[in-house]
Amino acid sequence: MRFVLRFFGFLFSIGAIAFLIAGGGAGYFLWKFSQGLPDHAALANYEPPVTTRVHAADGSLLAEYARERRLYLPIQAVPKLVIGAFLSAEDKNFYKHSGIDPQGVVRAALTNFRSGKKQGASTITQQVAKNFLLSNEQTLERKIKEALLALRIESAFSKDRILELYLNEIFLGTLIPGRNVHGVAAAALEYFNKSVHELTPAEAAYLAALPKGPNNYHPFRKTAEAISRRNEILDLMAQNGYITKEEAEKGKSQPLGINFRVQSPNQIASGFFAEEVRREIGDRYGEKALYEGGLSVRATLDPKMQAMARKALVDGLIKFDEAHGWRGAQGNINLAGREWGTALAEVAALNDIQPWKLAVVLDTSGGQARIGIQPKREAGQGVSREREIGTIPPEGVRWTGRSVSGALQVGDVIYVEPMAAKPGSYRLRQLPEISGALVAMDPFTGRVHAMVGGFSYDQSEFNRATQAMRQPGSSFKPIVYATALDNGYTPSSIIDDAPITIESGGESWTPKNYGGESTGPHTLRYGIEKSKNLMTVRLAREVGMPLIAEYARRFGVYDDLLPVLPMSLGAGETTVMRMVTAYSILANGGKRIKPTLIDRIQDRTGATIYRHDDRQCIGCAADSWTNQDEPKIVDKREQVLDPLTAYQMVSILEGVVTRGTAARVKAMVDGRPMAGKTGTTNDAKDLWFVGFSPDLAVGLYIGYDKPRSLGANAQAGHYAAPIFGDFMRVALKDKPPTPFRVPPGIKLIRVSLASGTRAGGEGGGTILEAFKPGTAPPDGYVAPPNPGPSAQASPAAGGGGGGGGDGGGSGFGLW
Repeated sequence: MRFVLRFFGFLFSIGAIAFLIAGGGAGYFLWKFSQGLPDHAALANYEPPVTTRVHAADGSLLAEYARERRLYLPIQAVPKLVIGAFLSAEDKNFYKHSGIDPQGVVRAALTNFRSGKKQGASTITQQVAKNFLLSNEQTLERKIKEALLALRIESAFSKDRILELYLNEIFLGTLIPGRNVHGVAAAALEYFNKSVHELTPAEAAYLAALPKGPNNYHPFRKTAEAISRRNEILDLMAQNGYITKEEAEKGKSQPLGINFRVQSPNQIASGFFAEEVRREIGDRYGEKALYEGGLSVRATLDPKMQAMARKALVDGLIKFDEAHGWRGAQGNINLAGREWGTALAEVAALNDIQPWKLAVVLDTSGGQARIGIQPKREAGQGVSREREIGTIPPEGVRWTGRSVSGALQVGDVIYVEPMAAKPGSYRLRQLPEISGALVAMDPFTGRVHAMVGGFSYDQSEFNRATQAMRQPGSSFKPIVYATALDNGYTPSSIIDDAPITIESGGESWTPKNYGGESTGPHTLRYGIEKSKNLMTVRLAREVGMPLIAEYARRFGVYDDLLPVLPMSLGAGETTVMRMVTAYSILANGGKRIKPTLIDRIQDRTGATIYRHDDRQCIGCAADSWTNQDEPKIVDKREQVLDPLTAYQMVSILEGVVTRGTAARVKAMVDGRPMAGKTGTTNDAKDLWFVGFSPDLAVGLYIGYDKPRSLGANAQAGHYAAPIFGDFMRVALKDKPPTPFRVPPGIKLIRVSLASGTRAGGEGGGTILEAFKPGTAPPDGYVAPPNPGPSAQASPAAGGGGGGGGDGGGSGFGLW
């Protein structure tokens, strides 16, 4: 008996020693692998990189900017169906274990032993530890650290928080090269083009298959494996009670149903606008905030107006370009022994010039061309096997002045446009050499509704609306005349339209009107309506170029205009955006505005961090109505120009459209109130039109990127003004015509259009002229030419003549 007791005592001692050794070993083991573990507390403040999204004024998506495509969803916003799919696929005991799942470890070990297939046993918590805090190396040490971290994470965070981190961080593949998808919300959009809340059980199950290895279940390269794994998960979802067996069977009978996210027409038409927004956000907040900050940007763009603007400008560019003849095909490919679709698919095409398509000429017999349309490229699938054949009839090449066989040969790579009235038939097109830009703006707020920076953003990302420095020519003249009207002149003041020579430093400059003629004394109104260079230079000499330079700065046209007389004819360089902003000041009654492409920006939490409209609203925050004063908006914007002067210029610019150099616009806009000014630079290198209705300001120019003459007879009234008219006609089609607002204090007096003197009746040759109080001409009085200071004797930045079609000026040497 004593022996037995001693024996058990011995065994107990051995066991105790072994326990102590094992405990010590385990303690050392835990201590050793706990050294250098990342601090899991960092997860509490973790903010993953989130996609910045830009939306148009109507809420449609314009652009997304991200290094990792991710839309963060709090766990409360993740549908139960999606949660069930991922738990069934990855960790069905997630809400039961404490970070490590012993049942899962045993199950994986048995599966590995029986089938020889490698099956992991990592819980969702372990995957969070690995994805956030550890590397992907396959070592025992990393697995041990992963398990230890999982235990710590479980003790520090709720299950919902851990699952939220997982569902937003998990990598779910790269369906389209360069677009890495992270998180379930972004994946739902990328794979199925729908919100995560719209996913079917089959779609949710497929997304839940991807964490094991997106390339292993690629929807196109590994379709069978993808469907098999999806079906397994559907069965698991039914077993775990997330869906019914019938729903699982229905889902298993369906194809994967991948539906790519493609660019919307809004995105295609708005490349220049979206890039300008991207640059502004980057400049304002930095690249990290742009690509990782999850900003929500509400842009000012009106997608419908943007499409109208692009069409109007492109149609104008094409009209000019085709008038100068066919320059030949884009290229030629040898089709001998090659399938034409495969060969054509290798040629890069512009994707933002719909409905144009790239095509190859297959045959030119029978008086027409048979063409093959470039096949589509499907993401992940290569070139589509479908082939589309069309024809170019004789009328499709009529603009070239050649026959079909004379213009085209087999193998030519060309752009074509479908003919609406003849399905299957196409019109030959060519990329225009000429380019240009157009901006449409709310003149009261500076909100840019539309901006087109060239023919194609895919062809050239250079934004000619904001980056191209061009001479505005005669479209600058309203700034000169506004300066005069703001300093004592009236629309009926008389200026002599007669030859003038300016001497300076031993050199002389003799400006000329377009056509070379001079017509004698006329009113200021006449000088703008007919765009007279000689009158403008005389007026600038009288008013003084330093004062005009100051007004040009106030209007934002130039920051520091050289105060010499040739600049009065638009010889300085500026942008379309600046010119539209300046004309907006005239249209809105003289208030300074700041052009903007962005209404507001919100951070990832929804807090507004930028708002363009900074006006204060007194009384707008009242909780209820208690007979207090009505809310009042306080406008602190600077008054750049006297409102009465601004209206006088509006009235004069209306005359330009009614009977001046832009008279053809009047008929194009169905007689709506419209004001504006043409601008043709020296040698017709640029053709401008800037104008406005009571509520919309628009400016544009067309010209070659490397400036050269558009032709001896090219005039803004013939090419630029019709683009303005085309756009305004469709942009304002559904809006009632409204007259320009007449500010208090303006006196409308009937005068002779020719002399500016009072008129007794409403007979021909008279108009209602706008005068400030005390400046109206007396009955029968003809004002003499205004005396003015002598010309400034300073060197100028230019030389030569007086402008193109409507008298703009550029290309000056001295004076």
